[in-house]
Amino acid sequence: MERFDCVIVGAGAAGLHAAGLAGQRGLRVLLLDHSERVAEKIRISGGGRCNFTNRDVQPGHFLSGNPDFCRSALARYPSSEFIALVQRHRIPFHEKHKGQLFCDDTSDDIISMLLRECEAGGVLRRQPCAVQAVRRNDSGFELDTAAGAVSTAQLVVATGGLSIPKIGATDFGYRLARQFGHRVVEPRPALVPLTFDAAQWAPFAALAGVSLPVHIATGTGRQAGQFHEDLLFTHRGLSGPAVLQISSFWQAGQPLRVDLHPAQPLDETLANAKQHDKRHLGNVLANQVPQRLAQAWLDRLGLPAAKPMPEVRDRELAALAASLHRWDLTPTGTEGWKKAEVTAGGVDTRDLSSQTMGSRLVPGLHFIGEVVDVTGWLGGYNFQWAWASATACATSLTPPR
Repeated sequence: MERFDCVIVGAGAAGLHAAGLAGQRGLRVLLLDHSERVAEKIRISGGGRCNFTNRDVQPGHFLSGNPDFCRSALARYPSSEFIALVQRHRIPFHEKHKGQLFCDDTSDDIISMLLRECEAGGVLRRQPCAVQAVRRNDSGFELDTAAGAVSTAQLVVATGGLSIPKIGATDFGYRLARQFGHRVVEPRPALVPLTFDAAQWAPFAALAGVSLPVHIATGTGRQAGQFHEDLLFTHRGLSGPAVLQISSFWQAGQPLRVDLHPAQPLDETLANAKQHDKRHLGNVLANQVPQRLAQAWLDRLGLPAAKPMPEVRDRELAALAASLHRWDLTPTGTEGWKKAEVTAGGVDTRDLSSQTMGSRLVPGLHFIGEVVDVTGWLGGYNFQWAWASATACATSLTPPR
């Protein structure tokens, strides 16, 4: 039976980064993945350019049953460290909206960089190579794999979550966690479009493709979330950065609160237009929100778009402004795992060390990346959690004597 200092299951962002670091510390590392290609989530992220981190990463950008769990790893491996790694590999990148960093070329640059780091550490990769069973023994763990049995003193689980099953997502990490007595916070789709009952959504379905900046909020207390981002209408509901962000906070049955014109008070704008603008109401409103939305909203309220502004009643204008500033609606669900960018929930952090990502129940067992109950906002935060948790783990592993 082959023996390794460390076996890492899952060759995604966290697994590749951990493998390279551990190998370069002198450990004999085996990296396994059941898919033919590594890091497919990196490959498709950011429209193929990989939003690999964010310049401003704080613990408040993450959701977890224990909001403080991520602090240690993020503090010891800030985004500046990963940016420095990217720069050492001479990968060109640029900054977009709100500190988000993307490759100038393609996501393959990041994957190639991680593979070169693994090569520098002498990491042995096997793929496609499924893990069929894992057992504890006197010296650690035995794994039955498609390429034969292997043993190790240290096992790292970096298998990700359930999002985007077409690229190989499975529940392997959760099953393994439960096998060894770990609690698992029920996984659910996050950073995902929200859907509505077809009859309820019928008045808005024709708005598919309309986008505008909004303020969106849901929940109360510690479970509350709110964002200023762009919203996108779809045939089945709502998407765009605003909705993807709020979806991580949304719970079934909760309403959303959407301000469709957050830039300034509409009542003042419309009241002023009534005094000084003789155009039709529909034309005036189309200067404030997209034209198709303006028409649909007036139809919804039963207000004539062709009515000259001076003839519109004050109370009608007030009601129009109020309705655009406070649109309350309750989703019936999400687009599910096939459209979710990440998984919320996962291996319960109460059973893990925030310093090492190691199990408090089983010596030598570690969980890193998306499989853990730490979920970042949209904008490169989930990749930064992958890099930081992988580093916390890899630097804690016991090297050979």
